[in-house]
Amino acid sequence: MAKRIAVLWNPDTPSHTPGLKALEEAGRTLRVHLQAVGARTGAELEGAFSAMARARAQAVQVLASPAFFAERQRVAELAITHRLPTMFGPKEAVEAGGLMSYGPNYDDFFRRAAVYVDKILKGAKPADLPVEQATRFLLVINLKTANALGLKIPQSLLLSADQVIE
Repeated sequence: MAKRIAVLWNPDTPSHTPGLKALEEAGRTLRVHLQAVGARTGAELEGAFSAMARARAQAVQVLASPAFFAERQRVAELAITHRLPTMFGPKEAVEAGGLMSYGPNYDDFFRRAAVYVDKILKGAKPADLPVEQATRFLLVINLKTANALGLKIPQSLLLSADQVIE
């Protein structure tokens, strides 16, 4: 199990500060050292991954943000270059070459949003509609990336995955 995990976060993304604090609390409980590495733009990613490697991170958790989503292929390439297994939220990052993701099923999310739009267009007041949270999550694993990193993914994890990219 990795004991030194880097967390790639964007200081300009409002949800990242509380997300990072939650990860730090979990890290203390699990006795995992977290290294927060901030990057605001794609131009800062190379330096961020170099800093992770210098600090001997064993893995990377990438917090979801529009900036990292737009640079998902570059993030995946840098992770492989620096030999860092990387976990993402959106499955598209794994489709772009990242190792694995676990996050909301956005297709399901958008279908649910369409139901809300329909209700609003039929006269419902948005304030009267209940707030919904994601109920379906996807685990996606990229075996090609695992092989490039020299990792063997346990069969039990592969069987739990919703999608395995070979």
